Amino acid sequence: MKFLEYTPLARINAFLSHVDVGGCMIQGGLEAYSCKLAGVDKKLSRSLEQEVVDSLAYLPFDLSTSPVGSLSSTASRRTLIYLILTLNHMYPDYDFSMLRPQHFIKEHGVFAAKQKIDVSLVEASKIWFTEVGEETTLMDSIWNAIDEMVF
Repeated sequence: MKFLEYTPLARINAFLSHVDVGGCMIQGGLEAYSCKLAGVDKKLSRSLEQEVVDSLAYLPFDLSTSPVGSLSSTASRRTLIYLILTLNHMYPDYDFSMLRPQHFIKEHGVFAAKQKIDVSLVEASKIWFTEVGEETTLMDSIWNAIDEMVF
């Protein structure tokens, strides 16, 4: 995986790194990574894949209820591995290789996830408007940047 520089995300991250919304501080950010595996990531990916396949025989929960999908599916295992690798890149001082599907939560669609994020950042959106002074709202800036990176 490789970190992808993207100017609109950098601007949003500069704002989200220190937002005082009164009773609490927001410290967050958005990062984009390629999904091409190389070097250490490729080795860890193979290791994680083998661990998951080996553990299929004795998992304590129904494979179909995994938040990443059925672990008997290569695509679902790949999703789990990408989540772990992304966390390892975002927080290099920590090792997330022991995470398993039950450590994640699956949102019920993109709209539900967007709605939760929008509600969580409503106060930050007000501050964005006064501090940044752009006509584009914080949420529009976030979703536009994500759309551009994904599509």
